[in-house]
Amino acid sequence: MIDDIVKDGNVRMGKSVESFQKALTKIRTGRAHPGLLEHVMVSYYDVDTPLNQVATVNIEDARTLSIMPWEAGMIGPVEKAIMKADLGLNPVTAGNVIRVPMPPLTEERRIELVKVVRNEAENAKIAVRNIRRDANSEFKEALKEKMITQDELHGGEDRIQNVTDQHIKEVDKHLEVKEADLMSM
Repeated sequence: MIDDIVKDGNVRMGKSVESFQKALTKIRTGRAHPGLLEHVMVSYYDVDTPLNQVATVNIEDARTLSIMPWEAGMIGPVEKAIMKADLGLNPVTAGNVIRVPMPPLTEERRIELVKVVRNEAENAKIAVRNIRRDANSEFKEALKEKMITQDELHGGEDRIQNVTDQHIKEVDKHLEVKEADLMSM
């Protein structure tokens, strides 16, 4: 019983950290990264389709992405989709290749982005703590139903706290890496 609750909490906390990592990939650091365009949707025969399903996205150099649509007629829609995504990027077409140069970030924009990253980290930590709270209330409910003893309750609470601490350290580690990445250059 306790093992199941701790295991479920661990899985849910892992998903919260994973979600935080995905949110971080969408925050531009000034360096070219294909993940920046991951959520861009292109109108492909009147159906919104992810960019990576209609084109190949590669890193040309540290500050440039190159996009090669699989169909020549998709160059215009891909360009429009990148501009519509409101990422502050201006694609440039050269033949059948679209190049997306990454503009350098200003110091004040970097500071704003660090605030955004910290906010995302705090939201991830809150999600992890909420999962801990849910697990603890499940433990208390099991105690009330006489399914576990008082000692098992305290043991379960200690285990879920250890899992919580691990996931919060992981969030802090990702936050530190992203902050350093944003402030470098």
